[in-house]
Amino acid sequence: MDERARFDSGMAVRREVLGADYVGKAQADTNAFNAEFQDLITRYAWGEIWTRPGLSRHARSLIVIATMVALNRGEELCLHLRAAANNGVTRDEIREVLLQCAIYCGVPAANSAFRLAQDVFDEMDGKQSRSA
Repeated sequence: MDERARFDSGMAVRREVLGADYVGKAQADTNAFNAEFQDLITRYAWGEIWTRPGLSRHARSLIVIATMVALNRGEELCLHLRAAANNGVTRDEIREVLLQCAIYCGVPAANSAFRLAQDVFDEMDGKQSRSA
């Protein structure tokens, strides 16, 4: 696959997983400083890795959620909690991943992730966040 095809494929997957609104905003926020980074993640994270046939998008979402908990990346965790619904991930499955993370990543990391997940779910359900 050439770089243009990889980018186009990555952009399509990125829109399907993260949502057209989010990706549109990211594209609108692209500038001379971050353009190469946006190109890189579109081609390689989305066009190379997320398009591989070895794992479903569902499985990839669960892995990314666990990874974001382990790395304490709250902003990306919230993004991927929202995106997980686009890949058929249920809230029950997310709860199980966060419980697993409590053992392998630590209780403080899971505690924070549970709080962030509840805030994201409240937002998705049109409720006011507990943190607001």
